[in-house]
Amino acid sequence: MKRSKKIKIKLLFVLLFLILTAIYVLSIANRVIISIAEETMKSNCVIAVNEAVFITLKEGINYEDVISIIRDENGNVISITTNPLNVNRIARDTAYLSQNNLKKLNENGVLVPLGAFTGIEFLAGVGKKINIKIIPINNVSCEFISRFKEAGINQTKHSVFLKTIANVSVVTPFKVSCVSTVVEVLICENIINGKVPQIYLKGN
Repeated sequence: MKRSKKIKIKLLFVLLFLILTAIYVLSIANRVIISIAEETMKSNCVIAVNEAVFITLKEGINYEDVISIIRDENGNVISITTNPLNVNRIARDTAYLSQNNLKKLNENGVLVPLGAFTGIEFLAGVGKKINIKIIPINNVSCEFISRFKEAGINQTKHSVFLKTIANVSVVTPFKVSCVSTVVEVLICENIINGKVPQIYLKGN
């Protein structure tokens, strides 16, 4: 009877050890898998956004298409404004195309080598690849950013960037991770002659 009880206790400890070991290994493996999936998603986001911008602006865009400069009688800059019609169109089209591109890139998921399940980084690329499910793009937003830089005496370089923020959810059997990728693309730039108000130079 005592012998049977000892065997049961030993089996219980072995089972507990195996469960704890499995949890530990899976937690490490999951971090490696998430890391691979996130890097793949970030790469896909950059590709999707760049392709969307290329298509949206394939006919080219001039500085005057998005920016209007108002001067006083002495030629000094009074205000710098954007053309809301063109700006909104570019942002809307880029967001829409980026979302479609990401959906196509992510619909097959991410292939992760079995070596990644070991949790050992140098084995992460070894073995047969399995598919990790990716939820389609949840949100893409675009906004314009202006940057001013002194370019000489009474000269200022004005650069206009399109900032695109893409959010993708990565789903594994153990965790859901949200990947947020920011891509900035230079849309146009111009050298402004004359004094520019400090409020613009300070980025406000």
